[in-house]
Amino acid sequence: MDHKEILRHVDHTLLTQTATWGEIRKICDDAVEYGTASVCIPPCYVKQAADYLKGRIPVCTVVGFPNGNMTTAAKEFETKEALANGAQEIDMVINIGWLKDGLYEQVENEIRTLKAACGDKILKVIIETCLLTDEEKIKMCELVTKAGADYIKTSTGFSKAGATFADIELFAKHIGPNVKMKAAGGISSLDDAEKFLSLGADRLGTSRIVKLIRQEEATGY
Repeated sequence: MDHKEILRHVDHTLLTQTATWGEIRKICDDAVEYGTASVCIPPCYVKQAADYLKGRIPVCTVVGFPNGNMTTAAKEFETKEALANGAQEIDMVINIGWLKDGLYEQVENEIRTLKAACGDKILKVIIETCLLTDEEKIKMCELVTKAGADYIKTSTGFSKAGATFADIELFAKHIGPNVKMKAAGGISSLDDAEKFLSLGADRLGTSRIVKLIRQEEATGY
């Protein structure tokens, strides 16, 4: 798989607490130069980034991030504000406590509410796989599918582990045909990126792939 093919699946990401506008602008420039799928950035920078990019690359942001245990109303407000500010893709975090309590209808309804707010814009649902059993992951595949979201996503990158090949393989067996997969968190090599894509992931959330490709171009290997 060539670099361009990998890059067009990358959500070029910077979500650290210390991120400055200068750093966000730099990843926007990198995303345009390398042709990534989007930039994934904190909500406070969405309007600036959208104004700066002027449609050259979609702006993605996060909602209920990283813990997911805000109220549905708060997440809905975050979503609507982000879209009004120019976001074209929303990555929401589920309420993991609700899932573990078996409150499946509440989890599904929250996803459904945010998808309604998104309309034709993309909604990705972060389930934080490192905190879930396989049974809970399978249940989330069902709920994400039923709620009409566009993607199921492995991780925030802020918990104890990130994406694994096994999780993407599990998702692939249990999601509906309307749902795509995003692997995120800890994707640290081009080989790993290619493997996730070969297993069926459509997006990769990572800050490293552009850096690795730039390094290869600079060194020749």
